[in-house]
Amino acid sequence: MSTQNPTKWRFTWEAQSHVPILRLFIFDSYTNPSTQCHNLKVHLNLSKSLVLVSFFEDLEVSLRVPAPRVLIDSETPVSFRALDDHIEVKLVLLLPVDHPIVTSFDSVFNLSQGNEISFYDASKQLEMDSDLKILCSGGGVHFYCRSCSFKLTKNHIRNFVEMPSVDWREVADNWFGTCCCSFGGVSEKLVTRYANAYTCVEGTCQLNSTTITISKNDLVEWKFPDWVGCQRNFSGPDFKHDDGVSEAILDSGSKCAGIKTCDDSSEEMCASKGKPRFMHYENENIASKFKCGVKEEETNDDASFLLLPEPNLSKDVASAPGCCGHIKSQALNHMDEGCTHHVFETKEISENQKCLLNGFLGNIFMVRSFNQSADIEWIEYVCPHCSSLLGAYPCGNGSGPIDLGVRLFKCYISTCLPVGGSGDSFRKYTLERMFTNQLLESAKDESSYRTVVRDVKTKSPLLQIVLLNPNSWCFTGYCLGADENTGSVLNINLQPVIKVLFSDCNNSSESKSRMIEDWETKNLADEVFMLTRQIKELIKSLVSRKDILPPSFSCLQGLSLSSMQR
Repeated sequence: MSTQNPTKWRFTWEAQSHVPILRLFIFDSYTNPSTQCHNLKVHLNLSKSLVLVSFFEDLEVSLRVPAPRVLIDSETPVSFRALDDHIEVKLVLLLPVDHPIVTSFDSVFNLSQGNEISFYDASKQLEMDSDLKILCSGGGVHFYCRSCSFKLTKNHIRNFVEMPSVDWREVADNWFGTCCCSFGGVSEKLVTRYANAYTCVEGTCQLNSTTITISKNDLVEWKFPDWVGCQRNFSGPDFKHDDGVSEAILDSGSKCAGIKTCDDSSEEMCASKGKPRFMHYENENIASKFKCGVKEEETNDDASFLLLPEPNLSKDVASAPGCCGHIKSQALNHMDEGCTHHVFETKEISENQKCLLNGFLGNIFMVRSFNQSADIEWIEYVCPHCSSLLGAYPCGNGSGPIDLGVRLFKCYISTCLPVGGSGDSFRKYTLERMFTNQLLESAKDESSYRTVVRDVKTKSPLLQIVLLNPNSWCFTGYCLGADENTGSVLNINLQPVIKVLFSDCNNSSESKSRMIEDWETKNLADEVFMLTRQIKELIKSLVSRKDILPPSFSCLQGLSLSSMQR
């Protein structure tokens, strides 16, 4: 909390993780302290948690700055100096601000003051595992709009599952090997399960780090046009048996295989006009023997024994002994011995379903460039009552969600009333914190500290951002005059933030856009895609935090300096 003083002197406390130094910046918009602040004095009053600053301009000016709860070394003299646009004060700490002893001290103090929620929110990381445990233990949850408290769900949602990794194909290969001779069948079933997990089921909520996915049938109001075009060829998500394969996973660039049963050599299990099909087993037994045609040069790239590239559906091409297809055929024949034969049920996969299996339908909050799908359009989903942005859903060639699911951003919804109360599982989520966590993950996993944020629809660059320091702590407010009450501002906590450089590219000219493209290429910048409204909200937040430091800190290499909540 901050209180304005008559002369608008502002203060900002800043510290870095693992560094036992606390810096204080005091500044206003028109004073040059190096020439105007004469006889500068700074005194630390630990008993009242205040820093007292006095100097002579035309008259004597006295300012009081509330100190944060940190362990200050009182035996070390206070260091201060007057610069062109600010007064800088340095205090030495006994322990860094993020030391476990300091954080535990803060925890005890906050609990004694009845500030459990505020401390919990500031100190806890955004962890999906904890969200999943809390939601599963609740027995049933309704979701509410955070802006107007409108109830979004018809009934309690009781089933909660973790959203599978968007790299499920790669995961399957990494676990079971890329060679189809070894564990191709296991890999195939794992891939199939991951594909099935994308399908949204009524009454079930899927969670990832930034969104939840629920069925459109679970929403109280569904205002969208008829979505039959998206549904007509959509198959259910049920996976009947562990030993069976319910869907054949189709690569967007591959052709459908010619797979025939031994009982009916004329039956074509896949459409011949470019319409992919998938097969469904009625029970766990292998339904019938296969004769699979496979090109030798393609065996290293295709781990699926259900879909093997074969342009000629009328002939069986014998594989050379020892090749992957030959071994698989022997394995299938062996497994089939003594088993009851069952007839396959073939179902057609629509183009939308093909997009579902091959496109990126995971974290719409921040879409990576390698997960972009040209076949999918993301449509904003807004609150039926107040029209606030709540999430988005993927659409193919129809007007409704391609997988029947709507993604709701955790920062825009609540799990209870009142919104933000102690029972709200998502109360610690904000747009800033979610964005910051995604940036930090990129910096950790990809070693990428430069990012260009593009509009997910137009692909135009809207925000240019560089991560400077991922481990900063700060608090800002207005200095108090000598006669002002300090009771309401004494209990302040440093907030974890990241320091960034940014540029608003929203109204960039063509030449500026080319410069951004060159900058992105030259610096190997990360490229992500977000919804327009969220990008603009982030830019607004970044601009509002530009003035928490003196003007001399405002710009570097043509980019503006700012911070974001961590």
